[in-house]
Amino acid sequence: MKIVIAPDSFKGSMSATEVCDIVEGSILKIMPTAKIVKIPVSDGGEGLVEALVRHQSGEIIKIKTKDPLFREITAIYGILNGEVAVIEMSAASGLPLLADDERNPLKTSTYGTGEMIADAIRRGCHKIILGLGGSATNDGGLGVANALGVRFYDQNMELLAPVGENLSRVRTIDTSQVKPALQEVEIVIACDVDNVLCGVQGAAAIYGPQKGANSEMVMFLDQGLSMFGQLLEKRTARKLVKLKGIGAAGGMALPLVALFKSQLKSGLDIVLDEIGFEAAIDGADMIITGEGKTDAQSVMGKVISGVGKRGKNLNIPVVVISGALDDGYEAIYNCGVVAAFAIFSNDRGLVWHMQNAPQLLAKTIDNLFRFLAIVCMLPQNMR
Repeated sequence: MKIVIAPDSFKGSMSATEVCDIVEGSILKIMPTAKIVKIPVSDGGEGLVEALVRHQSGEIIKIKTKDPLFREITAIYGILNGEVAVIEMSAASGLPLLADDERNPLKTSTYGTGEMIADAIRRGCHKIILGLGGSATNDGGLGVANALGVRFYDQNMELLAPVGENLSRVRTIDTSQVKPALQEVEIVIACDVDNVLCGVQGAAAIYGPQKGANSEMVMFLDQGLSMFGQLLEKRTARKLVKLKGIGAAGGMALPLVALFKSQLKSGLDIVLDEIGFEAAIDGADMIITGEGKTDAQSVMGKVISGVGKRGKNLNIPVVVISGALDDGYEAIYNCGVVAAFAIFSNDRGLVWHMQNAPQLLAKTIDNLFRFLAIVCMLPQNMR
């Protein structure tokens, strides 16, 4: 029996790799002859580097870079086959890098993420896979572009710091210091939201408050994003402000799409294509996937829906084992999933369940495969 284990991480509890190892151990206790294939998966956000580096035996790179407030930190990214860099923007520009009282999208920047991209290019990478998500920033990509050589000036030709509060002051964009090699680098941006740049569904309105913005700051940042986006539209003669997904991560992708060879793409599709998912699951009898919480949003470009659909295309049943099943989770049954289970099992509360998630996951898998072992022993006409 071939069983593929292809989960997302259980945020706050276990990485996708840890989930794979726990599920494998529990299965083999009940079915020791089962052939197990472990494929940690990411939707392009948290776990992107781990998923691709592990699957393709890539290299982890550690560099000194800047956090959202320009403080020096050490961040990691991955290189595959010596020429494809995999970068999570949260490694240098993520919200967890700041204390609660430091959250202020007027002052934060994606500069550190730009330094990581520049470092990968210096090492000879010709393609960058950039995962968005978990950002502390709303700078419209001023920081990442600045680190790549772009300079921004106000109406008096004064150089501007690449932070959110300066979006509305940009009048001149100077790309003369951008290295020519950058224009030949393919940048694929993993993005799984449809938010446009500004307005009620824009970067500031939807994501600004969680990054520390009050209502006045949201309005100010939204205006800045609109002005900066229109300036880039005039420069490039491209429609950018209303482009779906351009509002992700505080509009970080805006100058990358406008000024460089960049494209927005489903993060999950990037991961599944890069790891050759269809070939890996071919001939499988079952796929097990899961995440921290499964609900109505799990069908919107998340790991469970993508794994379910690709399993369905090959007539392989997909079973979900998640931390919790919440309102609307039944929608996953339209994505190739045949059954769903939760490890949230008693009234001890969320914190207890997250702290004990590894043991609870092992018990759930143990119960499931004890049942399956009995089913496999039944005569064919009774199954």
